[in-house]
Amino acid sequence: MTTEISTRARDRITATALGIIALIFRIWNLRYPKGFVFDEVYYAQNANSLLHHGVEIDPHNSSAQFIVHPPIGKWMIAAGIKLFGYNEFGWRISAAIVGSISIVLVFYVAKQLFNNYFLSLAAGILMSADGIHLVMSRTALLDIFLMFFIFLGFFFLLRSQHYFAGISLGLAAATKWSGVYYLVAYLLFTLYVDYRQNRALEVEGAFGYTLRNKLVKRIVQYAVIPVAVYILSWIGWFASSDGYDRKWATTQVGGSFNFIPAALRSWWHYHAEILNFHTHLTTKHPYSANPWSWLIMGRPTSFFYESPKSCGTSSCSQEILALGTPLLWWSGVIAIAIAFGYWIARREWQSGLLLLSLAAGYLPWFTWQKRTVFNFYVISFEPFLILLITFALAKFLEPNEDGTIPRKRKIMSYTYITLIVLNFLYFFPLYTGGIMTYQHWSSLMWLSSWI
Repeated sequence: MTTEISTRARDRITATALGIIALIFRIWNLRYPKGFVFDEVYYAQNANSLLHHGVEIDPHNSSAQFIVHPPIGKWMIAAGIKLFGYNEFGWRISAAIVGSISIVLVFYVAKQLFNNYFLSLAAGILMSADGIHLVMSRTALLDIFLMFFIFLGFFFLLRSQHYFAGISLGLAAATKWSGVYYLVAYLLFTLYVDYRQNRALEVEGAFGYTLRNKLVKRIVQYAVIPVAVYILSWIGWFASSDGYDRKWATTQVGGSFNFIPAALRSWWHYHAEILNFHTHLTTKHPYSANPWSWLIMGRPTSFFYESPKSCGTSSCSQEILALGTPLLWWSGVIAIAIAFGYWIARREWQSGLLLLSLAAGYLPWFTWQKRTVFNFYVISFEPFLILLITFALAKFLEPNEDGTIPRKRKIMSYTYITLIVLNFLYFFPLYTGGIMTYQHWSSLMWLSSWI
């Protein structure tokens, strides 16, 4: 009992330290750059409008705005604005806090997956030392919140707390629609687990038994509850008469669905317009990146670039580049291959579930080859990449038959983690908008596609 208590205390202290260090990195100089960075111009303004009107109103002409993402992520940004004001720190602080909490969460998830303190610490350090996670945690965009709710749902899934998992994934879908992919993946996964358990118990007709006894319950947990959460997230739109398309149904004459309340018909029409937008978004953008290049950071997104006048030389640069720590992501590709090999050979559940989770956030984007998409979307499945790297480390550090781990392997593992941290620190000015000489900036452009 004493050992168990000391282990829990050690884990709490470690997780808290990881969270505090992460938060320091995220709130340091958070007020800069001044003004809106990349799509903050939309989300910060939308969040401020939600705070004051309950819906998104164009600040320039006071008319309802056509918005293509659900409200939850913007409400999260609005919470920071409410506490700290409508300024750079106010609209970025929520992302910083949520990003820091996600690092604490990855520590505990790794502990549950691998039951090993070193591997859990390694996962927390690796997540802390990723550039794209840092950038997204310091910018008022929606994707850090999407990632957090997806990963929170995964945490509850591991603990078999399926109702909480459904609520979390509903919040993910209410941040960005891509959260729906995880609802489908985890619904199918839980049914598969149910089936395997029944088959292990030698239940006659295990497949049919599973469908009769579990299907309705799982649909409630991973469909009905998330849909309810999603609809509730639009409460500001329903409560107001000023939202986009809010009065659409009242302008329609006749129709087969007049028995449905006008607000719901208007809301459904609004969603049809959003779907049309997403399926036809093919506008060219200089930083659009095909999903094939995402894992190797082929075309990271530049959030901000200026040429300031004071850096000690006549030519200066200042940039925020949503670039994952290169050595981390490149080694992550190898870790995916290792995990896939172990799943094929041994059907180890950790590798299978992590690969499924990464696939749910990554593979659907390959069906949108003409759509305008960006490399920073990888943040939604980054925790699973980190855990796949941790899985590869776990296999590398498996004890020999005599129960010992070769010292050389330990040293190599420590060296790998140290190199990731050093690589992160090397690119740190590029993640935080540090002012540097043009020559220094140029030296950080390892690939021409990063420019």
